[in-house]
Amino acid sequence: MNNTNPTLCKVPEVTLIFWIVKIAATTLGETGGDAVSMSMNLGYLIGTLIFAGIFIAAVTIQIKTKVFHPIIYWSTIVATTTVGTTLADYADRSLGIGYAGGASLLFALLIASLAIWNWSLGTVSVDSINSTKAEGFYWVTIMFSQTLGTALGDWTADSAGLGYIGGTVIFLTLLTIIIAAYYWTNVSRIILFWTAFIITRPLGAVVGDFLDKPINSGGLALSRYSSSAVLLLFMTSCILVFKQNPAKQHH
Repeated sequence: MNNTNPTLCKVPEVTLIFWIVKIAATTLGETGGDAVSMSMNLGYLIGTLIFAGIFIAAVTIQIKTKVFHPIIYWSTIVATTTVGTTLADYADRSLGIGYAGGASLLFALLIASLAIWNWSLGTVSVDSINSTKAEGFYWVTIMFSQTLGTALGDWTADSAGLGYIGGTVIFLTLLTIIIAAYYWTNVSRIILFWTAFIITRPLGAVVGDFLDKPINSGGLALSRYSSSAVLLLFMTSCILVFKQNPAKQHH
């Protein structure tokens, strides 16, 4: 089987709607992950095993498809956010390494993934994902970034004492800086993309926690099930209404 195919375009072009759906997906990952591990009282380990199975199945389907399918792609993204939520919570809380330890470990894994990807294929640009190998690196990197984002969001909101609103302001500010750098500086677009991709995850984490955590903890105490359903409906509507094209590949 030939792993390289310049016409293989199975990831979406990075546009405004991409980022809107990405933030919704990361927020859904937080509420959905918490719904299974907390509301269903299954715990972080069982929740992680359930979502890991879904993640593996979703990635397998995504890699086996020949062309870009928005529903399959975004389903895989949601799978990474839900397993990232329960995995980070398991590492931080059940294993007792704390938010700082979990975030540091996951950051190291993320940087290692990007470094090995770059060393192996010469670039980590999403515009160059034209092989099965590149797609494998892409999803492993996303998996680490989603898990790291959960740990960062919890660390900021809880350990740093900023709360969910404070955490939201922090991550929105960081995203604003990234947007400014995109339009007014010559900073590498690849670096800016992955930085934004990572930062949108803790933003989703703190927004998700703000929606479903108890009022005495600074949340709105909304149902995790209804919050997840609304986010899923919003995501699906965006995917169906706004056409997403596959990324333009390098030849």
